[in-house]
Amino acid sequence: MKPFEDMHPSEIRKQIREQKITGTTAGMAKGYTQANLVILKKQDAFDFLLFCQRNPKPCPLLDVTEPGNYHPVKLAKHGDIRTDLPKYRIYRDGVLIKETTQIIDEWEDDMVGFLIGCSFTFEGSLIENGIPIRHIDENSNVPMYKTNILCEKAGLFEGPLVVSMRPMTYKNAIRSIQITSRFPSVHGAPIHIGDPSEIGIVDLNSPDFGDAVPMKEDEIPVFWACGVTPQAVALQSKPTIMITHAPGHMFISDVRDENYSIL
Repeated sequence: MKPFEDMHPSEIRKQIREQKITGTTAGMAKGYTQANLVILKKQDAFDFLLFCQRNPKPCPLLDVTEPGNYHPVKLAKHGDIRTDLPKYRIYRDGVLIKETTQIIDEWEDDMVGFLIGCSFTFEGSLIENGIPIRHIDENSNVPMYKTNILCEKAGLFEGPLVVSMRPMTYKNAIRSIQITSRFPSVHGAPIHIGDPSEIGIVDLNSPDFGDAVPMKEDEIPVFWACGVTPQAVALQSKPTIMITHAPGHMFISDVRDENYSIL
């Protein structure tokens, strides 16, 4: 059993607030949906909402908070997006200025939170179907890469699509398409399988985010659109401030995975 696999999300969030949990959340709270986070000032919120609407594969919206409200009521009414993620990143004018374990001091009354579907959510279903997940087995973060695929621009926001990668056998890759297609709200089916150079990835051993994982001789890389995409967009679009989760350090909701399954 993986650490925290069978713990309820509310208890995990409590331990995160107390900074007893500071690492990545892959494999935690089995059966419960995890989410990426983006926080912006109200002046940039509509443009980003439009960006998500135009780019649903990397940015499937699960919840949007009212300006100034830090409780994501659709996902966890007692949750707090200022304290309940293990690690945050703060970008100012397109520059990553720091990582931190809470953002209470950074929160402003006109800030809006966007909770975006995360591929960690469907990993439980992959494992239940006998498909191993390498970064969970290796106790590391999922590898993520910037691609040469451009997102559709919306107002201020534009930039490259980011993908997560999981090595699989050909047989498991086909099965993973069937399984993850059931979860369109958490990135759905892969966007690419096989040769990484076709989507602009030069070296699988040098991910832009997360950790490299080993591949076996009979495996191929399988790529999903990733909720880290807004962080690559922040670097290019340069909003005054954007606060996000650190890659792999997600918000764990009280909503069961099956609520986002279409079958």
